[in-house]
Amino acid sequence: MKKLPADNTPGSAKVGEGLLGRKVTRRDFVKTGSLLALGASSFPTILTACATGSSTTKSGPKTLKILQWSHFVPDYDKWFDPWVKQWGQDNNTTVSVDHITYSDIPTRTASEMNAKSGHDLILWIVPPSQYEQSTVDMSDVVKKVEQKYGPQLNFAKLTNFNPHTNRYFGFTYSFAPDPGDYRKSLFQQVGMPDGPTTWDEMLTAVTQIKSKTKGAVRGGIGFSPEPDSNMAARALIWSFGGAEQDKDSNVTINSDAVVGAVDYMARLFKQAETAEVFSWNAASNNQGLVAGSLSFILNSISAYRTAQASKPDVANDIFFSKPLAGASGVKALASEHVIQTYIIPKFSKNQDIAKEFLLYLVDHASDYVYQSKLYEFPVNPKTNAQDKLYGPGGWLDSDPYKSNPSSKLQVLKDATDWSVNVGYPGPASPAIGEIFDKNILPSMMAAAARGQKTPKQAVAEAEQQIKAIFTSWRQKGLVGGSS
Repeated sequence: MKKLPADNTPGSAKVGEGLLGRKVTRRDFVKTGSLLALGASSFPTILTACATGSSTTKSGPKTLKILQWSHFVPDYDKWFDPWVKQWGQDNNTTVSVDHITYSDIPTRTASEMNAKSGHDLILWIVPPSQYEQSTVDMSDVVKKVEQKYGPQLNFAKLTNFNPHTNRYFGFTYSFAPDPGDYRKSLFQQVGMPDGPTTWDEMLTAVTQIKSKTKGAVRGGIGFSPEPDSNMAARALIWSFGGAEQDKDSNVTINSDAVVGAVDYMARLFKQAETAEVFSWNAASNNQGLVAGSLSFILNSISAYRTAQASKPDVANDIFFSKPLAGASGVKALASEHVIQTYIIPKFSKNQDIAKEFLLYLVDHASDYVYQSKLYEFPVNPKTNAQDKLYGPGGWLDSDPYKSNPSSKLQVLKDATDWSVNVGYPGPASPAIGEIFDKNILPSMMAAAARGQKTPKQAVAEAEQQIKAIFTSWRQKGLVGGSS
């Protein structure tokens, strides 16, 4: 889930240093109570512009300032920037796009919200639910898109909609699946040429591979304060039958299933990994897979796309698996790897034109899917990308970017069936967003793996932290549940 070496990354516009003064983290933003009051202004006038992007606002030049991450598939930005600027020219709008590292998006968002000044559209790749009170309601955009392209997939709705407040605080338009990425030649040596299908098989394989290579090639599941480790922790917990909350936003983290998942991770570290996994950043597992030091990671296809350009032999050896099964009778699930959600801050003076652009973007789903090299999938079921992506002989059956074999990505054809949202089976509420931001689940895993706590103790401590977060957000009226 990330961009690899800088020499593969195109130049992109940078937001000036010191633009808004001192950096403020998302957590600081929450603690200071600077969230704007939720009032009538949260519910903007229903769009009068049609979905083609033509504007019916007052004549005269308009502006649209967009802030988003530097895409993990760098060629996407080379396409997106001139494409959106051409849309602006066609609609009497000056468009600027600033790209920053995705890990800086929370800091910049908090700074702009506090300053009440900045960009009109901010793109997040994890749920931005903590900013609900400071964002424009997107119900009108969602309604127009669903009228044309069908209802959002459930995990997308639970990412950008708060059922407790009945409000769309963002607009989700695409996601990246999160399969297993494995080196086929290494798994072939331990009798699994088609990769693992269960967590136990994966542990057995990576342990044997580490032994055979005298530690040179290891397992690649992280315990670090970064998104991949967060996603992996959740996938494991779900597949063991646990969850951090139920569908009604009650805390359920302290269960035998979660303790079992934590115990598994402790064994994985001791048998097949090294201490590097505690300090990984968001690029580390991708880099290790391409470099040959890791045999299995949980990730999107971005590392594979990088390998195709820089190390074709390695790319030919990378294959993909569906989510790994855990407890008997429990469906194997994976968190969506990234989920693209735009927010419009309340301070924006260009809310209507921002919404017009979002409608135009969804109208061009086949473009963003193709230009992302099939990294991004739509979250509405009837866009113009569906047949091209999923249909017989479509892009997943025959990769237009020259996979070997060309059918390598077929494993993703049912990704919408096994992908779920952060916070599943409940919504990605502000409480879930803060839990993700504070890296509570990977820290829980790490405490047991390091031997600092037993699995039961690590889960009990995480429960205390999580319950306190839920209580705080319930007091703000933004989260349901009671426990």
